Amino acid sequence: MKQKIIYFAIFLGCCIVWSCSSPRQESGLEPNVENPKIRLIYDTDANNELDDQFALMYLLVNGPTFDLEGVTVNATKSGGNIDQHYEEAKRILQLGQRFGQIPLLKGADASFEAIRAHVQETDFDGKAGVDFIIEEANKSHDQELILLAVGKLTNVALALEKDPSIASKMRVVWLGSNYPKPGEYNQDNDTVSVNYVLNTQVPFEMVTVRYGEPSGTDAVKVTQAEINQKMPGMGPQIELPIIGRHGGEFFNFGDYAVSLFEHIDYYSDPPARALFDMVAAAILKNPDWGEKKEIPAPILINNEWVERPGNPRKIIVWENFDRDAVINDFYHTLENYQLVNPK
Repeated sequence: MKQKIIYFAIFLGCCIVWSCSSPRQESGLEPNVENPKIRLIYDTDANNELDDQFALMYLLVNGPTFDLEGVTVNATKSGGNIDQHYEEAKRILQLGQRFGQIPLLKGADASFEAIRAHVQETDFDGKAGVDFIIEEANKSHDQELILLAVGKLTNVALALEKDPSIASKMRVVWLGSNYPKPGEYNQDNDTVSVNYVLNTQVPFEMVTVRYGEPSGTDAVKVTQAEINQKMPGMGPQIELPIIGRHGGEFFNFGDYAVSLFEHIDYYSDPPARALFDMVAAAILKNPDWGEKKEIPAPILINNEWVERPGNPRKIIVWENFDRDAVINDFYHTLENYQLVNPK
């Protein structure tokens, strides 16, 4: 009898362990030792279009996947000054219930060339954001730091200029360029910073845009009709509403997304908008949603890409993204959100 009781206790204990741990591990709700969280800083010109906002919310609702150390903003020509970019990022953090819990810092308003000579001074344009990047890169941590940059590369270049040692302590993933063709908004906002980063030794990955081509993030598009159908009411709900960029009160990101799509220009046939920046976040979660290749780092001369086949410095170029997988995962995670941990 005593032996039977012991066997039953062992069996019951196994059942309890299985019921407490197995479903969460199998569903991917919690990272395990083999799949630790992705540690990153999100560097954004948040007020430029609407893809920055989608990318930030995607990071916020993927708590089991991302460890979001902070958000730094920079100013590009179409989004107003640094304060406007800060305010838009603040709105998204509020909608994601993480404003005041995830650090949000102002980076560069001007260009790398204009600020570079001042980075060792007591104060300079972008100091808060730049110093935050340096501080996080220099922290002792089990996980690598990814700097996910989805605007101009000014903050990234300034951090590397101020403390070159961080080149070996982080990886930069940048949404930008039509490589190998010229042009692209993020690139054109500060080409000097692009060349500067390319000539450092920081691990660097370009997530291509390629306007009008099926091989770039420009192909990951959604229509206004799709947003109007899918998004209303989605995401975390907040008690006090934000005032949107175009006015109105919003208690969740889904409703705010509808507003953003009401105040934007459309391209292609049928008319749609690409969610460029969200793709860059998505391939960190699942690299199978894009294709990557290693190339010798090129250089920009007169805003044209010039190859350097003998360059020992190598970078990664991303292309050919799985549009449906990325978009469907966004909807799924927003509907079944698990927020990133506060800092």
